[in-house]
Amino acid sequence: MIRVATRPYHPGQADQLIAEGVHPVLARVYAARGLSTARELASELNALYAPAGLLHIDAAASYLADAIAAGKKLVIVADYDCDGATACAVGLRGLRLLGAQVDYIVPNRFEYGYGLTPEIVELTVREKNPDIIVTVDNGIASIDGVAEAKRRGIDVVVTDHHLPGDALPDARVIVNPNQPQCGFPSKNLAGVGVMFYVLLALRAEMRKRGLFDAQTQPRLDSLLDLVALGTVADVVKLDANNRILVAQGLKRMRSGKMHPGIAALFRAAGREARRATPFDLGFAVGPRLNAAGRLADMALGIECLTTDDEGRAWAIAQQLDAINRERRDIEAGMQDTALLLLDDFNPADRRTIAVFDASWHQGVIGIVASRLKDKFYRPTITFAPGDEGFIKGSGRSIAGFHLRDALDLVSKHAPSVMTKFGGHAMAAGLTLHAEAFDAFAEAFEAVGRDWLTQNQLERVIETDGVLEEAYYSVEFIGLMDQQVWGQGFAPPVFCDHFRVLSQRILKDKHLKLQLEKNGRKYDAIWFGHTEALPDHARVAFRLDANEYNGKTTVQLMVEHAEPA
Repeated sequence: MIRVATRPYHPGQADQLIAEGVHPVLARVYAARGLSTARELASELNALYAPAGLLHIDAAASYLADAIAAGKKLVIVADYDCDGATACAVGLRGLRLLGAQVDYIVPNRFEYGYGLTPEIVELTVREKNPDIIVTVDNGIASIDGVAEAKRRGIDVVVTDHHLPGDALPDARVIVNPNQPQCGFPSKNLAGVGVMFYVLLALRAEMRKRGLFDAQTQPRLDSLLDLVALGTVADVVKLDANNRILVAQGLKRMRSGKMHPGIAALFRAAGREARRATPFDLGFAVGPRLNAAGRLADMALGIECLTTDDEGRAWAIAQQLDAINRERRDIEAGMQDTALLLLDDFNPADRRTIAVFDASWHQGVIGIVASRLKDKFYRPTITFAPGDEGFIKGSGRSIAGFHLRDALDLVSKHAPSVMTKFGGHAMAAGLTLHAEAFDAFAEAFEAVGRDWLTQNQLERVIETDGVLEEAYYSVEFIGLMDQQVWGQGFAPPVFCDHFRVLSQRILKDKHLKLQLEKNGRKYDAIWFGHTEALPDHARVAFRLDANEYNGKTTVQLMVEHAEPA
C-alpha cells in the first residue's frame, strides 16, 4: 500500500528563510526538512563543527603525535565496504602527510568476518608487525580483538561510528561520536568522517608543538573527495555537518581536483566528474568500489584510492567495473530465487522478512535485502552460508524500526540464537547457527509485531506539494542542484494533477510520458514501471534537466502516479 502525503512545515520558519534571501520554494522545502535559518545551509569548511567536540579526540591527537615523533609503525585495520575503504585511504594519505610511518590491512570478509578480531590481530602482527593498530569504520565492538592486541603489547586507537554494545573495548583511546558521554552535535559522521576529524585534531596538535604553522601545514582539504564518497556511500544521514563535507568533496570533483582513483571510477561508470552529484557517488562510484569487498578483496579498492599513478588507477577501476558487473549478475539470480521463496508471502500476515538459501553469495545478501525491503516494505534480513555450520545475515530496515536495537531484543529474548550481531538503525549484520534460522525468524517476527503498527507498514511518499508553473525551469533546477540532497535530507518531490497526453514503453521496462497542465506540456519518465496510466493522473515527481543534442530541457522523473 502506498500513500502520498505532503510534508508539513512551519510557515514562520519558511518566512524567516525567505527574509534571509532563500528562494521562496526552497524556503518551503528547507522548512519541511526542519531548517529554520540560512546558517544551516552553509557549505564552507569554516562552518564545520570543531573537532574538540568529539570525546577523547585530543587524547588521540596527542598520542598519535607522540607516536609519529617516536617513529612508531602504525597499521590501519580497515572495514571492507566503501566507507571503510575511503576511511583507510584518508587515514593513509593524511597520516603520511603528517609524517607517520603507516601501512594498512583489510581482512577478507569471508575468511575473517567483520571488525578487529583476535585472528585479524594475529594476521596483522604476522604480516605488518605494528607498534600501534588504528581501526577505521570498526572496532567499537572488538572487545576480544583489542584484548588480544594488548596481550601482544600493541596499543589500539579505535576510530568508528557504529553503535556500541553494553561494554567498550579496552583500547588506548576511542573516538566515536556514538560512544557514551560524547556530546558531539553530529552523531551521523561516517567512519571516513571520524578519521578526517582525527587528522584535523592531530594536525592542530602538531601545529601547537611548532612542527609547522598555518601557512606551512599539510593541506587536509585535499582528502575531501574521499570523505564525500564514503559519507554518501555509507547512507548516513546528511545533517548540516555531513552536507558540508559532501559539498566540499563534490566541489573538488567538479573542479578536477580529485584523486586519480576517484577520477578513474567516474570514467569507468560513464559519469562526468565535472557534474558530480551525491547520486553519482551513491549509485555509480560507490557500488564499483563496494564490489571489490563483496566478491573479491577490498585491498584492490584501497589501492585504487591510494595510488597516484593515473594508469594504475584506470586499470584497477576497469577491474572494479568488471567485478561490479559480475555482482549485478549474481544479485539478479539471488533476487529471482528470493522472490520464488517468498512466492506465498502475504504482507498482510507478516511484519518482517527473513530468508535463507544455501546457494547465495555472502557478499551480495545486503543488496538483495535492500531490494526485498523496497518491494515489500518490511524490515528484511537475507542469509547465506558461512563457515562450519553458521549462516551470515545482512539486514535492511524501514523508517521507525531500529534494526540493531531489534536484534539486541532478539538476543535478550532468545540468547542462544545469534552468535554475534551489530550495525545501525537501518542496516545490520549477524551470524547464526544454521539450525537456529527458524527460531531466529520467529523471534524477529515477534519483535516486528510488537514494534510496528499498520501505519508504519504503509509506504509513504512524501512530497513538497504543488510546484508553481514558473519554476518548471532549467534555472530553478540549477538552484536546487547547488544543495546537497541525500539520506535524511531528501531531494524535493513535487505533486500535481496532469492530463496524460501520450505514453509508451521504453526498453520493455520504463514508461515514457507526455503530461499536460494548463496548456503546458511536460516530458516525463517513470523508471522501472510499465503499467499504463489513465487519462488523468496525480503524479509525484522530481525535476530533472535533460540534455540531448546540445539542448537542455525540463523532464519530470516520476516517483509515483495514481488515477486522479
